[in-house]
Amino acid sequence: MDLPSQLLEDLSEIETAIDAPSLKMKSRDFFWFSPILKEQLDACRADIIVRPKSRDELLLVAAAVARAKVPLTVRGGGTGNYGQAVPLEGGVVLDMTGLDRVISVEGGVGVFEAGASMLEIDQHLAPLGWELRFYPSTRKHATIGGFVAGGAAGAGSCTWGQLADPGAVLAVEVMTLEEQPKIIKLEGKDVLKVLHAYGINGIVVSVTMPLAPAHHWAERMVVFPDFEKAAAFGQAFTETDSIAKKLVSVFDASIPPKLGRVGKMVPEGSAAAIIMVAEAQAGFMADIAAQFDGQVVFERSADEAQEAAFTGKGAFAPLYEYTWNHTTLHVLKRNPEVTYLQVKFDPQDNLEKVQKVAKALPDEVMLHLEFQRRFGRVTCSALPVIKYTTRERLYEIIAIIEEHGAQVSDPHTYVLNNAGWKRVDAPQPEFKRVADPHNLMNPGKLAEA
Repeated sequence: MDLPSQLLEDLSEIETAIDAPSLKMKSRDFFWFSPILKEQLDACRADIIVRPKSRDELLLVAAAVARAKVPLTVRGGGTGNYGQAVPLEGGVVLDMTGLDRVISVEGGVGVFEAGASMLEIDQHLAPLGWELRFYPSTRKHATIGGFVAGGAAGAGSCTWGQLADPGAVLAVEVMTLEEQPKIIKLEGKDVLKVLHAYGINGIVVSVTMPLAPAHHWAERMVVFPDFEKAAAFGQAFTETDSIAKKLVSVFDASIPPKLGRVGKMVPEGSAAAIIMVAEAQAGFMADIAAQFDGQVVFERSADEAQEAAFTGKGAFAPLYEYTWNHTTLHVLKRNPEVTYLQVKFDPQDNLEKVQKVAKALPDEVMLHLEFQRRFGRVTCSALPVIKYTTRERLYEIIAIIEEHGAQVSDPHTYVLNNAGWKRVDAPQPEFKRVADPHNLMNPGKLAEA
């Protein structure tokens, strides 16, 4: 679109970019994991990228965009998977990474500007004896505001649950998109108004999160004779509350060969688990694994694991970068003819349903489980890698999975409120009318708007 000259003048003192490489790079996230979204979103571009570096500059941007009535898409690290950061109608992409301060850390609570990366936050917290309770596998680039607006869970969810759990997010400051922008502070249940909302209803300015005491997280890789035993171990270990843990990821035997050097540690035909466990308790984890015929084949000390995460030094990346949706990324690098799904299992019989799904689709679905707590109960979700042939067959696979009692959250649509994690249990459309009265924010992403 042709941007109004007044808007360009209003933004002249703020860092902007209009060159084609920047517009392409900043108009994308990882939607290309989905061949369906890739076809729909690949050509979408912003008309200008704006990167404010203070609240005052952000206020100026919000006011200028509201006056110009131009679409605005908020972007953090661009690590989402559903086109959250893709401007469907062009306009302005608001790059929040310039607002990256740790505002305060006190009494086990951290307040962070929305553009702070989650790795940099933990680097700041480590000398203070604190850490984020959980983070996505994209920790290196994901921002805390982007995680709140587009994420759900991650490493640490095996202990602390998910963003939607009560108390996981204490407060969010949101700037409205209007001619005279306001700051609205959402606390308690009100934070659900912007959780997983793709930035459609206000600019997240800061996030207040409870912290956890820092642990010395050691890394382990464990192999099992079959997937059923690996999954049973994942459940039993996650339920062992006396052992501190950060990550419990389980893979069927088809996935490790596609994980590069890390996967080479897994004997052919074996299932595997990637674990982050308190170093002093790692031996107890190994004892539990042995009850399911599991054997530890790789160990990395807590100091080495932290160095890999914080500095990038080490034989390979931190092991959490092989879990969650990084698993999909590693497989896609080696086989572009695959995609993925997101599947939830009821805590009451999750392992039973996992095995039913595994047996129903042995040739098209490579199962990968992430064990976690959901509202206090241990369960697992799956991020299975799917052999992709056609859209029709993909949705047949989804139907088969749901026939076996699991719930699929469709990652092949960019529209909120369609299914699963994208169905919000909060008055998000109503809050959008307050925070975005001109309906300019990320248009086309909310079904009711």
